[in-house]
Amino acid sequence: MSEFLINAEAISLQIADRQVLDNIDLHVKPGEIVTLVGPNGSGKTSLVRLLLGLLKPDAGTLRRKPGLRIGYMPQKLHIDEVLPLTVQRFLQLASNGDEYELRSVAQRVGAVDLLKKPVQRISGGEFQRVLLARSLLRKPDLLVLDEPAQGVDINGQQQLYQLIAEIRDEYGCGVLMVSHDLHLVMEATDHVLCLNTHICCTGHPEAVSKHPEYLKLFGASLEGIAVYTHHHDHTHDLHGDVVDDKGCQHG
Repeated sequence: MSEFLINAEAISLQIADRQVLDNIDLHVKPGEIVTLVGPNGSGKTSLVRLLLGLLKPDAGTLRRKPGLRIGYMPQKLHIDEVLPLTVQRFLQLASNGDEYELRSVAQRVGAVDLLKKPVQRISGGEFQRVLLARSLLRKPDLLVLDEPAQGVDINGQQQLYQLIAEIRDEYGCGVLMVSHDLHLVMEATDHVLCLNTHICCTGHPEAVSKHPEYLKLFGASLEGIAVYTHHHDHTHDLHGDVVDDKGCQHG
């Protein structure tokens, strides 16, 4: 257990007499990216809530590394339109008042130019970067990212997943991601669990993408779609705009 940040064994959960999770094994090690995929209603959100300590399992065991710090990036976060809240103030709510650290983290995720803007006036992709910065301010051992590319176009998604992999390398943290599309996160993932109340299949992302149980769940929607790999001599920002090596935007 000592090598794991979090370790769930034979976890089961019922809600209102409905079996939500059945005999789930999951663990995340330092420096490892684990991605959880599954259809709507498969139990992904319930499993994340359980791992965060917001729910308790009916059966099985859940162990966390002593003193484990978790940085959580929710799938959605509604902020009232009339609330006077800048990005900087939003991040300050999650920090210990260290302005240098706040700006450093914002710079790392590409959000430093957003600090003075109202949270309600930034784009979906920009807000995802802000949420990622917020989770990093906790100096996490484990990042839990629920659909981190929500509201980001396909090129921006690849940029974001690359950033997450870089952060894993720099911080040495473990990462648990929830994603609706395995093919978009394959290159940034070490291990995949395909969930549909129970674990349908698990393993290396390429192996899971070809597994009969995975194809049974997603095959119809994947017909004619190749694994997405992005190779060219330029890069995109999180909006999908082309930028050169110095970060300058091109039309």
